[in-house]
Amino acid sequence: MPSRPSGAVRTPGGTPVRTEADLLGTRELAARSYSGSHTLRAVENFPLTGMPVAAHPELVSAIAMVKQAAALANQDLGELDLERCAAIVRACEEIRAGALHDHFQVDVLQGGAGTSTNMNANEVIANRALEHLGEPLGTYARLSPTDHVNLGQSTNDAYPTAVKLALHTGVENLAGAMHVLADAFNERAQAFHDVVKLGRTQLQDAVPMTLGQEFGAFGTGIRDDIATLERAAQGLCEVNMGGTAIGTGLNAHPGFAHACAQHLARLSGLPIRPARDLIEATQGVGAFLDVSSAQRRFALRLVKICNDLRLLASGPHAGLAEIALPEMQAGSSIMPGKVNPVIPEAVTQVCFEAIGADTTVALAAQAGQLQLNAFEPLIAHSLLTALRYLRAACLLLADRCVSGIHAAEERALAYASGSAVLATALNPAVGYRQATSIARQAALERRPVREVAGEAQVLPPDVLDDLLNPRNLVGGRPAASGPQ
Repeated sequence: MPSRPSGAVRTPGGTPVRTEADLLGTRELAARSYSGSHTLRAVENFPLTGMPVAAHPELVSAIAMVKQAAALANQDLGELDLERCAAIVRACEEIRAGALHDHFQVDVLQGGAGTSTNMNANEVIANRALEHLGEPLGTYARLSPTDHVNLGQSTNDAYPTAVKLALHTGVENLAGAMHVLADAFNERAQAFHDVVKLGRTQLQDAVPMTLGQEFGAFGTGIRDDIATLERAAQGLCEVNMGGTAIGTGLNAHPGFAHACAQHLARLSGLPIRPARDLIEATQGVGAFLDVSSAQRRFALRLVKICNDLRLLASGPHAGLAEIALPEMQAGSSIMPGKVNPVIPEAVTQVCFEAIGADTTVALAAQAGQLQLNAFEPLIAHSLLTALRYLRAACLLLADRCVSGIHAAEERALAYASGSAVLATALNPAVGYRQATSIARQAALERRPVREVAGEAQVLPPDVLDDLLNPRNLVGGRPAASGPQ
């Protein structure tokens, strides 16, 4: 049943309204509202987070891309006339460019497996397309949200496809920020190339290394996580458009899945392809789980990195203090002069949020039943939020922490030179038993290993000087020959 033309009715206050009919009856809306009765009911039904779908602009743009590709596919197949298709495409392109996002009003968390978001998109696109046709908003007999914008589709294929496209954008954005962070660590690794320090395992002294090696390892680990995240994103390119309600393709043209995927590939620049099994793809959330696992892996690594930075900078007088983080703000309301590692602390909290998102996604994934997962809105919101937060965290850590880190070279070298663990370098020359005895004596008497080993006359002085120089122990130097 079409609504009355815009401006046909006025409220007592004089505001023009229109009336729309749906399954449950009729509702009045502002005559200039781009959204319709389905959106209005959803806004009323789900006052949950206070965050509208517009909080995820990449999702809004992705939904518009899906609707644009669908219209073009239907026009190719003779299912949609050229005039309506052109109006829909024009409206979608405007939304993809950032227009009308504030009309995507439904809450990010909603019942119905994303139906409210899909209908919100259908209504906004239809009404904007009607304007392009010179028609009043709400005159759906001319161009309908369901019969034309949603032609050949269901929420159950259009919504998850849009989520996949949005997540791919989120992954690309996060990967770019991860590269920035990895580059920041690699730049510091070069700057700290010759800074000798003591490695530590289980928070105990280990063998010497350089601060450059330590920071270089941070960069390498982040790049490994980029590769994992990008591999996970490949699964997002397999979509179930054309499956409609449960994957059987009811009400869609037989050629729609292939044609729509082709248009999505062209519009997105991604290798979009139809799912191998549309029924499985409609109920399955494997690609979402892969992305969730990949972002969780990176979040866990980033927690470890931030903890390491805090430990290495601890003190500055009673801690390790091998590095100094940039001072960002006063650290205490009672202790004058105290400065805290606030950037790593903030980034760590973002990581905890992302790790929690992975748990949320896992719970939502296992709750799917039979031919559909009703909890995809929660999966989408959790992952899009985690990806956005982690991106911001990477850029923050790189800019306001890592790039400004300085090394305490003398202190780091003193730790390395004074540790009893230097006796490890004697193993190949004097054997593990005698090296252990020297290390034990040095630790108990709090004397340098070189001094204790010299008194024991286990090796000539020049050999001891060479073996126990921390600078010679950081790069896989060939071991000296000796008793085993």
